[in-house]
Amino acid sequence: MKNVLFLCTGNSARSILAEAILNHHGAGRFAAYSAGSNPAGRVNPFALTTVEKRGLPVDGFRSKSWSEYAEGPEFDLIFTVCDSAAAESCPVWPGRPISAHWGIPDPAAVEGHDTEKQAAFELAFERLKSRIDRFIALPIDSLTPEDLRHELAAIGREAERA
Repeated sequence: MKNVLFLCTGNSARSILAEAILNHHGAGRFAAYSAGSNPAGRVNPFALTTVEKRGLPVDGFRSKSWSEYAEGPEFDLIFTVCDSAAAESCPVWPGRPISAHWGIPDPAAVEGHDTEKQAAFELAFERLKSRIDRFIALPIDSLTPEDLRHELAAIGREAERA
């Protein structure tokens, strides 16, 4: 079982979506977690609605600091899903996790009617799911760490062009 951490600044939207997607679609192979450098203090309700609409469990999600994981569990992979978190000085994580940046526009920054906000969360979910599906399909155990880094970066780059 590989431990995977998704990071964004507020841990209220993108990283929560990614945690939900990987825990559901990668069950048995991956244990996903999420955290933020400056947690918002609550999970965005549109994130929970989006997860629930997809039939994924919503229990147990909360906005939390990455400092909660400073002592473990030991992560195999760490993904930043927002540009600001990628630019921040991250803690030193236990073990030797492989990291990648998969920037996704912040759906919580969308202004307007609730339908526009919900649509932004749906789009973020689909973008993350596409990347996570490609990640899950990788032969992770047979790749060298360098090859895995290359594959993860390629997933992020290709998705940015889409």
